[in-house]
Amino acid sequence: MTLQPLILCGGAGSRLWPLSREQYPKQLLALTGDETLLQATVRRLAGYRGDADLRPPLLVTNEEYRFVTAEQLHQVDVRPEALIIEPEGRNTAPALTLAALVATADGADPILLVMPADHVVAEPGAFCAAVAEGARHAAAKRLVALGVKPDRAEPGYGYIRVGRSIADSHAFVIDSFVEKPDAELAESYFSSGEYLWNSGIFMMLASVWLEHLGRCRPDILEACRAAYAGRKQEQDFLRVGAEAFLQCPADSIDYAVMERIPAGAGVVVPLASSWSDVGAWDALWQISPRDTEDNAFRGDVVAIDTRSCLAISNSRLVACVGLEDMLVVETADAILVAPKSRAQDVKKIALRLRHEHRSEGHVHRRIHRPWGFFESVDAGARFQVKRLMVNAGARLSLQMHFHRAEHWTVVSGTARVTCGEDEFLLEENQSAYIPLGQPHRLENPGRIPLEIIEVQSGAYLGEDDIVRFEDTYGRT
Repeated sequence: MTLQPLILCGGAGSRLWPLSREQYPKQLLALTGDETLLQATVRRLAGYRGDADLRPPLLVTNEEYRFVTAEQLHQVDVRPEALIIEPEGRNTAPALTLAALVATADGADPILLVMPADHVVAEPGAFCAAVAEGARHAAAKRLVALGVKPDRAEPGYGYIRVGRSIADSHAFVIDSFVEKPDAELAESYFSSGEYLWNSGIFMMLASVWLEHLGRCRPDILEACRAAYAGRKQEQDFLRVGAEAFLQCPADSIDYAVMERIPAGAGVVVPLASSWSDVGAWDALWQISPRDTEDNAFRGDVVAIDTRSCLAISNSRLVACVGLEDMLVVETADAILVAPKSRAQDVKKIALRLRHEHRSEGHVHRRIHRPWGFFESVDAGARFQVKRLMVNAGARLSLQMHFHRAEHWTVVSGTARVTCGEDEFLLEENQSAYIPLGQPHRLENPGRIPLEIIEVQSGAYLGEDDIVRFEDTYGRT
């Protein structure tokens, strides 16, 4: 019996704006400690001692997050079984189906442990125990959900109604799945003791998922098979056929299969741990350590007469006076201030920014690239200043710009510069000028990060003014 973790990491997390953005969503953020939510997820099974042999994880992500996802795995020394790239998000059921096709390609039939990349589980030992219990039922060809015992009447979560207990186990037959209730209904669920929160964590044999999907949603299965047939391996990424996958209907695991399975085919295993999907800022406050005034602070925060607030500072001092039940989240280019009771409405801000084509809804000032990152320092008419950090051994593409010239100054490290036919090294405090229209490349031949200050000048300074002649990372 083989256990194959499957981590779904394509969500946007717009209710956690301004920290979570389209280009850098919540699973890539360190919200509850030093590790990001993704890193905590891939390491969650470190203490697993069940009967099933544990495989390296499969991950499903999208084009936008592929390089930073791979880099975060590298940082915690995790090498995945495969990094599957979706051309475009189609919700969780197609993502699981692609992974099931990958997992069964060589005739194997592992138990898939499906985990969203952006959840918090406080007790890894309890999680591993629930997984070991779930694996027994999944091996018996049941579809397994992990449910969490509610500690409050929470209208923001889906629920699972528990049926009869299963002999010689800690599991129960699933009676029904229930959508997010209103506050009154959530209170009745909580009081009855008959319901668990639906964690969105599932277990099943890969073949069993494909069998149930073929019965419930053959259109999804057909589209995913066609996309998988058109797959190709590019460096560390398994890219499925884009044209076929874009024809795939979008649906969740719950709607596509779990809510349609025959009676008795699904079981729920209670997870004896505090758990959160960190779906909004009030949820983060709920799971964060708090002071004697019930405040959760992170970063440079000073507060007077402030109670029951969440305040996060990323780049400057945040001062709070006389606040109660408020959210204050500061980043380099945006500040959110809202009552905790309106945490779900933060998504409306993200949607409005997207509608108005404002960059604050899509990207941070720090933009991650496969070679490192850059961030904007200053900008004005016909000029822009950036700070670049190039990882050891990494290099940018061989490229050219039609509308701008660039001036590079080395702050730390060693740079190898290609400019036209010339190639040369720059040390600290040395600089190079790249004329408009000149093919050029920057690379770090050293063993420490290379820090560069780049001054751009020209009539147009957009990121789309780039022609790539050659790229190590397969970008066009």
